[in-house]
Amino acid sequence: MSRGPRALVAVLAVGLALLTGCTSDDAQADPPTQAVADVATDLEPCPAQPDTPAAPSDLPAVAIECFGGGTLDLTKAPGVPTVLNLWASWCGPCREELPLVQELAEVAGEQVRVVGVITQDGIPQAASFAADAGVTFPGAFDGTAEVMTGLGVKNLPLTAFLAADGSVAFVKVGPVRSLEEFRELVSTHLGVQL
Repeated sequence: MSRGPRALVAVLAVGLALLTGCTSDDAQADPPTQAVADVATDLEPCPAQPDTPAAPSDLPAVAIECFGGGTLDLTKAPGVPTVLNLWASWCGPCREELPLVQELAEVAGEQVRVVGVITQDGIPQAASFAADAGVTFPGAFDGTAEVMTGLGVKNLPLTAFLAADGSVAFVKVGPVRSLEEFRELVSTHLGVQL
């Protein structure tokens, strides 16, 4: 029995929404009940940044606390090409992409810094998912989605490729599907061969 064109349009709309990623409206997080510093994780601390001001960019002028210690300060230049991957435990495509981000961090070594920005999530949920996914690269906690909002995007996952001076070279909205795709994006937008 045929359901007609309206049913087909509804099915296609749902499928498109699932393929493009999660929106911040999908957030399932409870308000933080504990501090990032109080949570034990395997996430590495955020690396120290030089005292050089970041080049003007679309990133908000915020400093956010990192699991494992340290701060991600977007007012300072990172000093090396950097990949910021915004994710949340409630985002299905993020869950699929995060192991690839870990692979990128391992392959990149000192050539490219990889930092996660846990976005609009709960602290315990993010820590638990990072542990389950085997993630160890640094992760900053942005419970109010300031970075995502500053970039003018409402979808996760989101990956921002930053030049060493802190300027935004490229923003990829939606999931990266393979390590090879990450390598191509890093090469094209940051000029680094991994």
